[in-house]
Amino acid sequence: MANEMHAAATPRLKQIYAETVRQKLIEEFGYKNLMQVPTIEKVVINMGVGEATADTKKVQVAAGDLALISGQKPIITKARQAIATFKVRENMPIGCKVTLRKTRMYEFLDRLVNIALPRVRDFKGVSTKGFDGRGNYTLGLRDQLLFPEIDYMKVDKARGMNVSMVTTAKTDEEARRLLQLLGMPFRTS
Repeated sequence: MANEMHAAATPRLKQIYAETVRQKLIEEFGYKNLMQVPTIEKVVINMGVGEATADTKKVQVAAGDLALISGQKPIITKARQAIATFKVRENMPIGCKVTLRKTRMYEFLDRLVNIALPRVRDFKGVSTKGFDGRGNYTLGLRDQLLFPEIDYMKVDKARGMNVSMVTTAKTDEEARRLLQLLGMPFRTS
């Protein structure tokens, strides 16, 4: 009974990883140990709010949107130092971010790949230039309206966000293949 309940709670993308993706990665890269097979460690969603210098309430609105998208309460990021040209003072709230792990991470990636990205106008796939050389991938989204959780009528301004996927892969090639097998639609050209 307990195992049946646990199996139902497992995110769809995690099951796909366990059942097919892991085996394909072992075949392609020749890993000797299951612990060598790359996995996704965490997903960090960061939303910078440039207009927060004029109105600090904008950060709270962005944090509310990010909470709806991720299903987790975001933390408010503050400026480390003052920058006079941008009218930023030290410790001024300038954005928000959330770190997703385990179940929430897989559920968010599933919604990103299958719901949000297909809603992008003239979508031809995501760029492969977002890899950092160590197997991590960052993707920029133009606005929060791609996610169905956001009510179109309540949005005052489109805010972009960066979605960083931290993997245990040693190279970009391994990470690209991992994300590709999990459904990330990379551009072919």
